[in-house]
Amino acid sequence: MTEVDWYEIRLRGQLDGSWSDWFGGFTLTSESDGTTTLTGPVIDQAALHGLLRRVGNLGVTLISVNILRS
Repeated sequence: MTEVDWYEIRLRGQLDGSWSDWFGGFTLTSESDGTTTLTGPVIDQAALHGLLRRVGNLGVTLISVNILRS
């Protein structure tokens, strides 16, 4: 069984939970500081790059990408 890495991605701006499917099932949390945190599993680096391309295509500012556990 392959280990799956979990990531936390912070974006500038507020996105509601309806974007979860678009971001591959990630959990979206609107923070009080006006940012959104996406949290979820990423199977490999190609999937991570695809997720980051979605962020870029949306036109929001990427604040940080952190691995939570691997």
